[in-house]
Amino acid sequence: MISRRDAPLWVKQTGRAVSRGAGRLTAGTRMLPGFLMVGTQRGGTTSLFRSLAEHPGIVQPNFHKGVHYFDVNYHRGPTWYQGHFPTRAAARKRAAGTTDRPLAFESAGYYMHHPLAPGRIAADLPGVKLIVLLRDPVERAYSAHKHELARGFETEPFERALELEPERLAGEVEKMRADDAYLSHSHRHHSYVNRGQYADQLEVLFELFGQDRVLVLFAEDFFAEPEPHYDRVIDFLGLPHWRPASFERHNARPSSPMPATVRARLSAHFEPYDEKLAALLGEVPAWRR
Repeated sequence: MISRRDAPLWVKQTGRAVSRGAGRLTAGTRMLPGFLMVGTQRGGTTSLFRSLAEHPGIVQPNFHKGVHYFDVNYHRGPTWYQGHFPTRAAARKRAAGTTDRPLAFESAGYYMHHPLAPGRIAADLPGVKLIVLLRDPVERAYSAHKHELARGFETEPFERALELEPERLAGEVEKMRADDAYLSHSHRHHSYVNRGQYADQLEVLFELFGQDRVLVLFAEDFFAEPEPHYDRVIDFLGLPHWRPASFERHNARPSSPMPATVRARLSAHFEPYDEKLAALLGEVPAWRR
């Protein structure tokens, strides 16, 4: 039997359309997320998402990893959003014998970076917990550039894209705050350095949700030794311990090595941000140990 992640694109698109239509009609019977994975893009979130989605006490959106409601689809309204999730009855059936309080979740790497998304989440999902998976911002920037090139959202080589970033992002956050319907292409697709300045984004999350409702993990630690970090997530969510048969790495993009001079320049740029991150979390980020 072909899994939905391996199905042909036309099958996925048809399934999503049918699911969205049925979901809107039955939104009142459906779950809302008990937790969200909010970042970061190219930080290993797909691997953690898939291992969490295997837990019998956790359900994911129908046909989606991330609904992207709180960043680019907020105008569609709460019924549209809730329609993406399984029914409460289906979740209880899946969790039978494991927990009587199953949790729904989604993952969108833009939620943490989007200037309006955290506030929207706090207003619409009171009590929700957040998981943040961070990766070396130098490696993340390089990986993000390869990702955007492959998707056609970037045309410039890495060094030129870094040079253009300040100009591309100038005034974009202000426009987004002034008009909540404004979608910034560059803020979403060209934030190679800005998105890696993690401490500034985490401060917003801690202020809105409280530090006890935000779990921060380092991708390097998770991939080096996934079992204890997976257990830590399950404890944070208050679910019974359970582990998938294996932990796999997904969405890694092979690429040529980053030029040493560019790496050194980026590492120097991120150093004060990483120091701020260490002070905020009370531990040195994995990539600075």
